[in-house]
This record gives sequence, structure tokens and C-alpha cells, in this order.
Amino acid sequence: MRRVVSLFLPHWSTDRLRRKTGKPRPDGGTPARPLVTAIPDHGRRIVAAVDGDARSLGIRPGMTITKARAFAPELDVVDAEPEADFEGLRRLALWAGARYSPVVAPDPPDGLWLDITGCAARFSTERALLKDLHRRTAAFGLALQIAVADTAGCAHAVARYVPAGRPVTIEPGAHRKAMALLPIRALRLPPADVEALRKLGFERIEQLIGAPRGPLAKRFGRELHRRLDQAFGTLPEPIEPIFPDQLPRARRGFMEPIATAEAFAQVIGDLARDIADQLGRLGKGARRLDCYFHRVDGHVQAIRVGTAAPSRDPKHLAKLLSAKIETIEPGLGIEAMTLVAPLIEVQALRQGESLESLTRRGPDLPALVDALANRFGQRSLHRTMPQAGAMPERSVAITPALRQADGAAWSDELPRPSRMLARPEPVDVIALLPDDAPRLFVWRRKRYRVTQGDGPERLQGEWWRDGGIEGETPLSVRDYYQVETEAGGRYWLFRLGDGVHAATGSMRWFIHGAFA
Repeated sequence: MRRVVSLFLPHWSTDRLRRKTGKPRPDGGTPARPLVTAIPDHGRRIVAAVDGDARSLGIRPGMTITKARAFAPELDVVDAEPEADFEGLRRLALWAGARYSPVVAPDPPDGLWLDITGCAARFSTERALLKDLHRRTAAFGLALQIAVADTAGCAHAVARYVPAGRPVTIEPGAHRKAMALLPIRALRLPPADVEALRKLGFERIEQLIGAPRGPLAKRFGRELHRRLDQAFGTLPEPIEPIFPDQLPRARRGFMEPIATAEAFAQVIGDLARDIADQLGRLGKGARRLDCYFHRVDGHVQAIRVGTAAPSRDPKHLAKLLSAKIETIEPGLGIEAMTLVAPLIEVQALRQGESLESLTRRGPDLPALVDALANRFGQRSLHRTMPQAGAMPERSVAITPALRQADGAAWSDELPRPSRMLARPEPVDVIALLPDDAPRLFVWRRKRYRVTQGDGPERLQGEWWRDGGIEGETPLSVRDYYQVETEAGGRYWLFRLGDGVHAATGSMRWFIHGAFA
């Protein structure tokens, strides 16, 4: 089911100016003069936009500046910048498109559309997505209201006419009920039509639902019922996504609509080859791909895939995209498809890059990571990366599988086990000498006889941290040994303490991991 978010920015123009000039907001805890923007109108200046403080004083758009100053003599008046407002809205849409949904578009003059159908899984739930969007947008210094519903018209109306300090969620199938009690101006009708309807006694949308359509259409034209049908979902309202400039993009239009998975896969293969050629000329690879399916009813659906490393292999990219074809609902058919690479990174040319994949040697690990992450979700797959830490359990970070590596690597001279316990476990050990490797150890009530051992590798405790295991202090010392048992298993054990100073440890033995 389609889910659309309307992000409403009630004071977009003034909030943008305050962010641009560094002027404090009225609700920022510091004194600030009310701010309005002005435009010329037949030899006079009128208010174009107001901030929250000016609105609370009774100042409204359309009022003359002279009259507005009567409400607030200290009023701060700035020339309106409609082109800059739209460009700022466009940049905000591109930011939202990179993080929340591939289908995002500006909703001038003060909002955004986000089609989040199928995107909530990236944040675990729809509520988590909306919470993240609200928090991050508010952090930009913007006043906002958010609503999500099955239709764009319902989300737009609720975001503007149901004030709330948090995102408003209209449950699936409840959009008609949500629209019923809203005022008729929530239908995005021309002000003259709204005033004429009020004179006829229409105040709320529910009054329009049961009214005969013929007389109203004869007087107000098709726009009234078009907006009503869009809000109720009986008439499609497409959202045309915005694309960043100068990014690799390929498009295919069709003489006849297509609707089968096989046809989609064939077109995806053609688009992937076009994108790969463009990436090759740029010397870059794709880290993210968005494929848009334009239906004949105007509705746009999209699938998004990511890669663990930059890639311009058309077969690999097409395979990732084709795996998500099942999420597309073609309806009456798809009349065009567009493939965009919104996130690209430098990828060096490789000798023989154009040869078939049969010439490759060894496993293609990045391709496996891409397939798993895009099939089961990025949150279900992780990778380990080195991080600064003297103790082994604190030198490993768990990160998303598709996150770009930062270049850090573990030392080959100091091998670490492929499987480490989350917390070292105590073992009973028999050793010939205090500094010798163990000859036998008991772990989880099972005996392990050691045939050979290597060590010790001494690690000093981190004095600025509390101990990680029982009896460990910031002054503790660990002596690690690699041992091999009669059954062929290789384990990583350590003794806590240096045997000389009591502050370094209790001389107890622990097991920390196992080598593959």
C-alpha cells in the first residue's frame, strides 16, 4: 500500500533567512525581532512571509508593511527571495531523497513530498522513519509539521490543518475519515472557490462528499472534485521525483506499456549497461542505484540498492536491481523506466575490466555482501572494522555492511581469532611453568589436551577504563597464548597478571576466542 509523507515548513522563507544570516529564532532562547519578507505591489510593499513571532502578533501575508509595523514597530523587514527559497527547498529535497526515499519532490512554496512506500524497513518501522525525519529537520533550525497517509492529498491536508508537535500518522485505510472533518480549504482549492463554497454553506469536507456533483462541477469546474478524488485515492496524484544534476542517468520509454518481471529485468540490464558506460568515462563506480518505474496512471515507484564498494559491473548491478522487481506493482503497465546513480565514488580502472566475469579469479566477496544486504536489509548484515583499543574486545567495531571502509586494518604480525567471545570466560589450566603455554585446560566442563602452544603476547591494561572482566583493574596485564589441541582446534587463551606484581592480576586463566 502506498504511503506518502508531507513535510510542511510553515515558516520556510524566514527560517531559511535566519539560518543564512545567523539571526536567532524567536523560540531559540535569545531575543530576536519579528521577521517578515516583503514584495512590491503597485507602488507599495506587502508582506510575503512571516515567522512565528510575527504571526503571533497578528501579522499576516498580504498585509502592507506599513500596517504590519503598526503591530510591531521593531519589525525586521527583508526583501523576499522566491528563487532562493525554491532552490533551498530543492536542496532539502535532495538531502531527504538520499536518506529516506528515492521518490522525493519539492512541494512549493513551503513543503516536501516523500513517497516512503517500502522504505520504512530501513528504519525498522514507519514511526522510526518519521521520528528521524522530524529530529533531523528540526536540527536545521526549521519549524515543521509532518503527516503520513495513504494519499498525497490527505497527508498534505493533515500536515497543515492538524497542528501537532510530533509526526501525525493516518493509519492505512483511514484517510477518508481523517479528511472528513477538515475545512474545505485543505483541498488546495483557489481562495476564490473556497470563499464561494463557504457562502453556499460548505465549511467541512464531509459536506462535499454527499453533495450532488453536477451542480458543483457546473459552477466550480473539474478542479473541486479532482482534488477531492485525489485526497480519497480514487484519482492518482503522481509525485515526480527530483534528481541531482550531473549524475549518471539512463531512461527508456516504451511504445506499449510493459508489466512482466521478465520485461523489467531486460530493461534493467540495458539501463545498467548505459550507467556503467557513463561511470567508466568518469572513472567512478556506483555505491547506490535508484530505478524508477513510471506507470501509465502517473504514479512512480522505485527500488533502491546499495553496494559495499564502488561498482560499475553492469551484470552485478542489474542482478541487484532485478532481485527487487517483485516489490513493483505495475498496475495498468509501466510506460518508462529511469535508472539513476545518486551516490558514486572514485573507482580506479582495472586491466581487463571489460572482459567477461569468467576471467575473474577468486571469490567476489563485495558481490556477495551486496546481494545479502539488499536481499535481507542493511540492518540484518554487519561487518567488523578495526578501531583504536588496547584490549582485543575493544579493538573491533560492528558497522553496517555497506558502510565505506576507512582504510584501517589489523596487523598481520599479531593474528587474532576469527571467532571471539563477547566476554572472556574463565578456564582451569595446567601448565608446567608459570610462563609456559598451557598443557591442558577445562572449558565448559570439557577437557582439552594441548599439543603445542605459542606465546606469550603481553597486552597492558587501559588505565583510563574500568576492567572488562572480573578481577581486572586499569593496571592489569594479559599474557595471550595460541594453543592447538589434540582434536585440531586452535584457541586463544590468556593469563591475567604478570606473576610479579599483585596489582596486575590474579593469575587466573581465560579463553577469549578460537581460530578458524
